[in-house]
Amino acid sequence: MNRKLRPAYMGLVLGWALIGLGVAYEKLWCDPRELLQEPADPQAQHRLSRDGVTVEFEARPLAGAQLREGDFANIRFKVSDQASGQPLSGMAPGAWLDPAQSAPVGDRDSSCKARVALFLKSSIGARPLLDLNSYFLLVLNKDASLTVIDPTVSVGGVTSTLARIDLPGRPMDWVATRDDRHVFVSMPERNQVALIDTETFRRVATLDAGEQPLRVALQPDQRLLWVGNNSSDPGKGGVTVIDVPSRTMLKTFITGSGHHEIAFSADSRYAFVSNRDGGTLSVIDTAAMRLVQTLKVGPHPLSVAYSALSQAVYVVDGQEGTVRVIDARSHHVRHTVQAEPGLGPMRFSSDGRFGVVLNTLENQALVIDASNDQLIHRIPVAAEPYQLTFTKGYAYVRGLASPKVSMINLASLGQGRTPIVQGFEAGPAAPRQAGDLPLAQGVSVSRDDNSVFVVNPVDNTTYFYAEGMNAPMSGYNNRGHQARAAIVIDRSLREVAPGVYGSTVKLPAAGTFDVAFLLNQPQIIHCFSTDVAALPDAGLRKVVHAEFLGTEQPLLQHSPFVAQVRILGEDGKPRPGLRDLSLRYFLAPSSLPRSLPLTEVGEGVYQASLELAEAGAWYLHVQSPSLGRKFAEDNYTSLRVLPAATAPTASQGEPRSLR
Repeated sequence: MNRKLRPAYMGLVLGWALIGLGVAYEKLWCDPRELLQEPADPQAQHRLSRDGVTVEFEARPLAGAQLREGDFANIRFKVSDQASGQPLSGMAPGAWLDPAQSAPVGDRDSSCKARVALFLKSSIGARPLLDLNSYFLLVLNKDASLTVIDPTVSVGGVTSTLARIDLPGRPMDWVATRDDRHVFVSMPERNQVALIDTETFRRVATLDAGEQPLRVALQPDQRLLWVGNNSSDPGKGGVTVIDVPSRTMLKTFITGSGHHEIAFSADSRYAFVSNRDGGTLSVIDTAAMRLVQTLKVGPHPLSVAYSALSQAVYVVDGQEGTVRVIDARSHHVRHTVQAEPGLGPMRFSSDGRFGVVLNTLENQALVIDASNDQLIHRIPVAAEPYQLTFTKGYAYVRGLASPKVSMINLASLGQGRTPIVQGFEAGPAAPRQAGDLPLAQGVSVSRDDNSVFVVNPVDNTTYFYAEGMNAPMSGYNNRGHQARAAIVIDRSLREVAPGVYGSTVKLPAAGTFDVAFLLNQPQIIHCFSTDVAALPDAGLRKVVHAEFLGTEQPLLQHSPFVAQVRILGEDGKPRPGLRDLSLRYFLAPSSLPRSLPLTEVGEGVYQASLELAEAGAWYLHVQSPSLGRKFAEDNYTSLRVLPAATAPTASQGEPRSLR
């Protein structure tokens, strides 16, 4: 398989799709005559009507007049009632893009259903080119940059870097919009906030954000971005408000000196800003854009959190060890929870019931029940806890002085109950050893809300942990940069308008592609078609690159064969005489990689003899220290090895060449 047409997801099972089908596997194989034929024009908007539902497909380039390899495109499915034309919302379809397969007209639908069945089974040897239910990791680096990682293709320790985004200054904190289309990144050294477009993974704007902007927060209605200004000048400390649609600064509030944490009422009516050095909480009316009240909340307020359940704001003071509960409507202190000095970050579970506040000095997580504002638990957690993240089922506590991540089972919390605490180690060393840590969270919730990504800044790796496991399942290295935090950018099909489900993808190669579509109720499985044009200069390579020879056809398990690769120079001519070429190969998703030297056998052609004993998808990477890291990252391919019982007959005694 050409390296451009490599499989697109390598280890995460589409569990939601398997559950959503709710039918036996064999039911996928129905009479192909049940499906209507698609229009003859593959570039037109396609339309399918069946079982009272109409599905319209469209692939539209983000820029330019045609779909081209390497460009971004919007994939859209409009699902409506066949009789009335009314849009059908909440359908949760699935979709995959894969190179078109030739099949007789009568067998096309059967072939499509067979491929969807394999995609849903997550078969190693039958991955789609693009999973239109995919996601990416955006990694915040120590230097002035962000890294984009595709976790679905990072296997065997090989980098999965998709892109790098350069910034004008070093990042400190960030926040993504609810639809994951934009990310705002604070840069204190530049007094600015960078705006990242996650459809193209580019910085599209740089916004002035007051003096020394650190914390960034979006109010619930997504209309305004609030930026905490940690100016050393008491006359400049406060918050800057930026209008999100127009990307313009609206106003700066001088609220006090020190660090600022920001929370909002559920209706976005009020913003609550803590002022650490001033010992106060500022209450701002977001509609009127005016400061309505300043409350004394202790000598050293370190965090502020809001509970929709109690409709109250909780202000944590680290010096005196208190949590003040302030009514979000009357702005009066209605209760004070007394604990011990050392309190810091506080957050609430998604339902607003349990507030967890960390005590760094005592190595504890304290739990406050928002239904009665009572302190109900003191839970031992990882040493020097400093970050807190929630999934639906757990509170994850990151320790500054320990590689361990503690997991508090939310279902076990309650008055008179014994909390259940688990944990796992995310890397070999404690985050403290890395130094220069940002405000941005090192633990990020995955899109399915039952797993997390944890950045270890010491070994520069982001670990993936699924709830129920004893240890992280995989890790993603951030080569060339030092990772500090990560967030998940969800690119899966989402309802962008009533009955319209879409995703933005980067088209990886030129050719004709099948776009497989799956709907659960009623069950519709159909492959639409679209063409992607080659770039005008696609054949003119301007860098040294490798051509893998003869990798299109499946290979036979247990048969020795010779892997061959041609190295071409900047001028497109064979490049002989390379003495440091090696072939790194491994079985997906994460087997132990092996390396062999490549020997020159012809002008610019190098080879190595391999024996692939296991069936599945194997990955081959060409490496050369003299050609650099970029060459190793860009030059790879995949091979499909069939079980001996099902593979075509081949000579077992002679090595098979890939040429």
